[in-house]
Amino acid sequence: SRKQLKKNKKYVFPVQAEVIPAILQSASNGYLLGQGGYRPRDICVSAPTGSGKTLAFVIPIVQVLLDRVVCQVRALVVLPTKELAQQVSKVFNIYTDGTGLKIVLITGQKSFAKEQEMLVQKKVTSYCSLADIIVATPGRLTDHISQTPGFSLTQLRFLVIDEADRMIDDMHQNCLNQIVKAAFRVENDCGSSMLFQRTKPGPTTAASSCYPQIPLQKLLFSATLTQDPEKLQQLDLFQPRLFTSVYSEKKTLGDGTETDQDANKKYTLPEGLSQCYVPCDLNSKPLLLLHFMLTMKFTRVLCFTNSREASHRLFLLVRAFGGVPVAEFSSRIPPNERQRTIKEFEQGKIQLLISTDATARGIDVKAVNYVINYDAPQFIRTYIHRVGRTARAGKMGVAFSLVLRIQERRFLQMLKDAGIRDIKKHPVKGNSLKPLVQRYEEALCKLEKTVKNEQAQKRA
Repeated sequence: SRKQLKKNKKYVFPVQAEVIPAILQSASNGYLLGQGGYRPRDICVSAPTGSGKTLAFVIPIVQVLLDRVVCQVRALVVLPTKELAQQVSKVFNIYTDGTGLKIVLITGQKSFAKEQEMLVQKKVTSYCSLADIIVATPGRLTDHISQTPGFSLTQLRFLVIDEADRMIDDMHQNCLNQIVKAAFRVENDCGSSMLFQRTKPGPTTAASSCYPQIPLQKLLFSATLTQDPEKLQQLDLFQPRLFTSVYSEKKTLGDGTETDQDANKKYTLPEGLSQCYVPCDLNSKPLLLLHFMLTMKFTRVLCFTNSREASHRLFLLVRAFGGVPVAEFSSRIPPNERQRTIKEFEQGKIQLLISTDATARGIDVKAVNYVINYDAPQFIRTYIHRVGRTARAGKMGVAFSLVLRIQERRFLQMLKDAGIRDIKKHPVKGNSLKPLVQRYEEALCKLEKTVKNEQAQKRA
């Protein structure tokens, strides 16, 4: 409850202390009506990765839906990847245990027919929902909206879009449009559901005020929420409240709008994060990574490249060199194997995990001590998401970026423009790398053979 939350404020993350009461307040008259009978405002949360965003929507949604009598889809959480969806579904299951609320995960890992059986049950004259809360990836969700008989979103109260900027960038806008369209679809069945039928929001008139309407509230979450007005306009948000930079002190303007103390600080990074960059040339990059792992004895390192081909090649090289427990994490690897890899990394069996951005985005990999940007990111949002994989949940962490001398000026300017000024230069002398050179050249020969063998197998 809100009283408990205020009382225990020191035990929750700042984003939770701000966002949970806001969502609960918007449903203080029950989920069928907004506060005071008005339509609740949509909520946008831009906060660092690892700052507790998932619980900021899980807790209030579960709290609000505890009063529901009939099982209907009241909350829908849409995420860009299967791994993220599984992660969020797991959290919902923990918090709904013993409540009677039903969670259904739709990611395409089960057959379409099996998912249909999990979502709806056919009765003699109609269908009934088997889900109160659905956690889904966009593609599979749109398939069910168009192809599953009896699947209804007309009672939807909360639409959560997690990793919102990526959802917009990846052209999932059509999916979001289809969800909203399905939510306002007129159903032909009679009975109690007709009493709470809703129409598309518009001007309040005497006719529109006759019947109570279940409001559809959108909750957007991201570490790097877009500031592009056109993209935000596509989402058709209603009087959105923005919660941002939760680690910094806030002050209120005369009109009641919250603003950051430092207006230039567009992105907020975890408090326990230290940032360094290493100027280097192309040939020394692999040696630098090996130097960090073998000479500096870095442990639990998450290393980012700009493509899955680069990830695979670097993985093969480090494996050929030997002495470093290493794995790769990209779309080349099947999802169940990726899950096993994360588990082994968290257990400390793997010390270096080489990954692409697309795969690791938003995933809560526990106990990452170091993030190494093997390929310097070209965009600030990529940088924020990468370095946010460490120093999560109040812990300490270090991010190293290997920056080619030709990229250095642009890279530092990109960080400066985003208000990030506390990155330290960390040069590594050539002498430190010399002991690794001979073994490295032998590893390169092994790598070429492995690559040739793989190409031959593909052709076969």
